[in-house]
Amino acid sequence: MKNIVFVIALVLLSSSGFSQKVNFSGTWNLNTEKSEMGDEFSLAPNSIILDHSKKVIDVEKNGEFQGQSYTTNDHFTLDGVECENPGWMGALKTSTATWDKKTKVLKISSIIPMEDGSEVVIIEEYVMNGDNLVIETSAASDYGEMVERFVFDKQ
Repeated sequence: MKNIVFVIALVLLSSSGFSQKVNFSGTWNLNTEKSEMGDEFSLAPNSIILDHSKKVIDVEKNGEFQGQSYTTNDHFTLDGVECENPGWMGALKTSTATWDKKTKVLKISSIIPMEDGSEVVIIEEYVMNGDNLVIETSAASDYGEMVERFVFDKQ
């Protein structure tokens, strides 16, 4: 009887690791040595602040582009419903965010209209790799395509 109780307890304890929930919340700093960024320029923020709950994620990105500091703030629901946030130069960015429970990947797909009538499509996939937050990013527009991999250390 003691063996059965021990086995049941062991199974319950070991299966609890399978149901661990991912929470991206926190302040994350870019680790440039571990990241794979574009040669000429990069979309990588220097830091990212995430507030992740079961139904939403708020994303603050802080960086520098062509010598100018920037901060962006986005609010996404995690149900696949389209969200609107400020884009570049006053444009309205439309995005959908979906959470895959099986792979534990957050995917955010965004479309940003440009002044010339074209669009930029950005797809970001957030995943935990050990203690690091990894964001796989692809961007495509009439000017070409770019793929980057950002690795962040928690502050």
